[in-house]
Amino acid sequence: MLDVAVSFLADQFNAYLLRRTGSASLGQAVPGGILDDKGNLAIASGTVALSLVNIEEERVMREQVPARIISNGREMVLQPELKLNLTLLFAARMNDYPLTLKALSNVLTFFQSHPVFSADDYPALDSRIGKIVMELYSVTPETLNQIWASVGAKYQPSVLYRARLVTIQDQEPFMPGAPITDIGLGLHEK
Repeated sequence: MLDVAVSFLADQFNAYLLRRTGSASLGQAVPGGILDDKGNLAIASGTVALSLVNIEEERVMREQVPARIISNGREMVLQPELKLNLTLLFAARMNDYPLTLKALSNVLTFFQSHPVFSADDYPALDSRIGKIVMELYSVTPETLNQIWASVGAKYQPSVLYRARLVTIQDQEPFMPGAPITDIGLGLHEK
């Protein structure tokens, strides 16, 4: 589901960029890592890298009770949904600094005008995810420096967002069984 959520956000941003500027060639969001396998910067010139830098469980909205569903006449018990908050790094790499700032401005205006994505409003969003709420994630310069140091790259102009409530639900039951169709006393007649 992580790949689906990140790809969906990139696709939505790229469609917005095309509508707004008439071209997706300047500042197109590309999901991927910041560095390649050799430690070189992997952000192609003229793009905005979209990289997952942290995953946190949303514990406040955590469900404790497994879900019970009926499928093909059998009762299945599924583990409670796992709700996640993803920290996403958008790093722009353009030919000059003003274009870099413009690319980051496009990211900011997109999520300012589209803060919530739900499967009801966006058919391209996998219904298993349900809803993504985007929040600008403001950090101190020290924290930003630590993020770039942990990635192993020199700082690039960037912005952080938190994608809240990305849901993961394994569809494999852990206690399948036949549904209960009647209630008996459980006493055996003699």
